[in-house]
Amino acid sequence: MKEARFWTVRDDGALQCRLCPHACVIREGQTGLCGVRRNTGGKLMSLVWGRAVAAGVDPIEKKPLFHVRPGTLAFSIATVGCNLRCAFCQNSDISQYPIETGRIAGDDLPPEEVVAQAIASRCASISYTYTEPTIFLEYALDTARLAREEGLLNTLVTNGFTSASVIREEFPGLIDAANIDLKAFREDFYHRLCHARLKEVLDAIRAYHACGVWIEITTLIIPGENDGDEELREIAAFIHSLSPDIPWHLSRYYPRYRYDKAGPTPLTTIEHARDIGLSQGLNFVYTGNVTGHEGENTFCPGCGKAIISRTGYRITKKSMQKNRCAHCGHTIAGRFE
Repeated sequence: MKEARFWTVRDDGALQCRLCPHACVIREGQTGLCGVRRNTGGKLMSLVWGRAVAAGVDPIEKKPLFHVRPGTLAFSIATVGCNLRCAFCQNSDISQYPIETGRIAGDDLPPEEVVAQAIASRCASISYTYTEPTIFLEYALDTARLAREEGLLNTLVTNGFTSASVIREEFPGLIDAANIDLKAFREDFYHRLCHARLKEVLDAIRAYHACGVWIEITTLIIPGENDGDEELREIAAFIHSLSPDIPWHLSRYYPRYRYDKAGPTPLTTIEHARDIGLSQGLNFVYTGNVTGHEGENTFCPGCGKAIISRTGYRITKKSMQKNRCAHCGHTIAGRFE
């Protein structure tokens, strides 16, 4: 265990975590809703600092981050735990492990070793991913500072249920990019299927954008839940209100965990959602979990030509000069250099 950050002592002696919007009140011997932050002796302790349940090398496109050093590798780490309870979770075996078993799994992997392995693997970045980096944020931030000293980028793959104040305090100049889930645009969806709140996710997205972190948004399209035209237009309009250059990834759903009310998302639904995003003025709308589809490619907003062609996580062709379209010279938003 390592002492956590982002907590205060209440008048009644209990601890209040301020890391995420749940703002858990944690009494002696108890853990927060995430299952990995415990009140021990009047201090809030992280049970997962330096304990990686997963560590490996991924293409940066797998995050997915399509506008951050395309074609490079990201050393990716995670601990067990999550602050949401999504019924359709794609990584429930590790994200829900502390809650379902009451135990902490993982191997010792301190920040300096994470950075050393990233460098040895010729990675351009370190990604805090797979589960929810919010709940192991102390570990991620300690690693990110060392990574920054070595010239590595730091990226998060997150559900966005993080306190906006923490984002504003900690992320500028340290976190380079984040892929943020915007799972739906209805409070009912977040309450019923995720045990969370939409408003706080939107606040976090705004905070990320305002403090200069490059963001890309992912929506897992679940048939009958968040695939209505009106809702998709509202998501696209929200993204556009921040910037039309923010990429929107529309990911195909496959049945997972405790949600069995829908089968895999039809390809036509994903294509229709992409058309809606483009019609709302977004410059970059991508299809996910549909290998070989043209929606995986990046098209120049200036001339309309494909400037990055992809098949799955592999880049097959690139027509860019640094951060510009090689055909017309249009500047492409992102972290290309």
